[in-house]
Amino acid sequence: MQTQPSLTITNARFSLVKQHKLTIDALQIQPNDFWVVVGGNGSGKTAFSLALQDKISLYSGDYGNSFQHIQLLSFEQQQKMLDQIFKDRNNDSVSPDDFGLTARQVILNGSPKEALCEEYAHKLHIQHLLERPFMHLSTGESRKVLFCQMLVSEPDLFILDEPFEGLDQQSVQYWQQLIAELQSKMALVLIVNRFNDIPDAANHIALLDNLSLILQGERAEIEQQAVYSQLKFAEQNVNVPLPESAAPLNSLPENINPFELEKVTIQYGEKKILDNLSWTVEPKQHWWIKGPNGAGKSTLLSIITGDHPQSYANKVRLFGKQRGSGETIWDIKKNIGYVSSQLHMDYRVNCSAMEVILSGFFDSIGVYQQVPNALQLKAMEWLERLNLSNVAKKPFRSLSWGQQRLLLITRAMVKHPSILILDEPLQGLDGINRKLVKQFIEQLVTNSQTQLLFVSHQDSDAPNCITHLFEFVPKGETNEFGFEYHQTALGA
Repeated sequence: MQTQPSLTITNARFSLVKQHKLTIDALQIQPNDFWVVVGGNGSGKTAFSLALQDKISLYSGDYGNSFQHIQLLSFEQQQKMLDQIFKDRNNDSVSPDDFGLTARQVILNGSPKEALCEEYAHKLHIQHLLERPFMHLSTGESRKVLFCQMLVSEPDLFILDEPFEGLDQQSVQYWQQLIAELQSKMALVLIVNRFNDIPDAANHIALLDNLSLILQGERAEIEQQAVYSQLKFAEQNVNVPLPESAAPLNSLPENINPFELEKVTIQYGEKKILDNLSWTVEPKQHWWIKGPNGAGKSTLLSIITGDHPQSYANKVRLFGKQRGSGETIWDIKKNIGYVSSQLHMDYRVNCSAMEVILSGFFDSIGVYQQVPNALQLKAMEWLERLNLSNVAKKPFRSLSWGQQRLLLITRAMVKHPSILILDEPLQGLDGINRKLVKQFIEQLVTNSQTQLLFVSHQDSDAPNCITHLFEFVPKGETNEFGFEYHQTALGA
């Protein structure tokens, strides 16, 4: 009895350029499986397709494959074919009247499978293209011909990388119908960047993010996971406005900078934590604060929030007012939202998910007063925006770590603060929850007037909305000689 083919990857890391690695902890593809792999730009989709084909080096772990004929349909594959055709024609022996191979010849690729060619050309609605020179076809038409060529070659594992991009809606419907029919003949891996592109016929789902397969399994099981539902919900509601503030917004005049630090120095005895630091954040800027442990990042944030006692001995202007000019700590905090992994650890009170959000209206940990009905309705609006209204009354600590972090970020945002400080907001989260929280941060900033100060060691953690980088750079090979403060406009 012949053993059925399969592809199995276990605890694997694949080598990429610049010492990057693609991580796949577990994946098994069997005949008649229809996998859909969802990943955004830069998530590692191309590397993933190469790993399946054993075309990148295995750094560690195990890769086993017994499929005999793997085919890949991708933009890169299409471009290679076009480049080769033009290269073949770019020589003196080719007549100007010779337009090269026809679409039919490209599809058959030397094989005698005329009947199969006609069958798939009919299903793809490209019979009228068969006798045309391939080089005269449009990009979309040439992709359809390449798709047909690969089907005629009868693969047992077929990988389709973003096949629907650039196709008209009618063609997408033809392709989806045909792909669903192929499931009985071969294993399929469809790589897409949107949840909405997952066909009904798919029976396995995986998610790629930051060069790692962060979630994978049978579709029925994956769709039951709350974090998957939230990611899908977030994609579908990416431009939905945030709930409005329950109180009038404290909007700043356009010519007022949120804060200005001038030659700030913080020291204990002989030890200088911050040394002559100057920094101005202007309207509409979003900053990423980066530096090694012990550089003074937390101290810098405490100057801004007013929590550091030496902040009043320095020249600090916050929202147009000189620090120490009569404002209270609560006057400062009403304009600032703050979340850190330490706050998450400290939030140990016995309260519900709803009460965590409500506590943001009072700048407290927990709720210790009667809450007006209007605020309760506003908190429920936020829970609905998170797709978490079903856990409103559940204990905060009973939720997943990622859901807890989302609630704390929402707690910081309910008053639509002028500045949102996120100090290592992804710390302690696994891959799938990192993606969820990062996606939510992106939406908060995109759909509000709030400016972001984002602290993280990891380059991959920084949201796309970041406009500037503030970096603590050691003056020597170690941190003992202090730091320089580099400020850079990104994308400038």
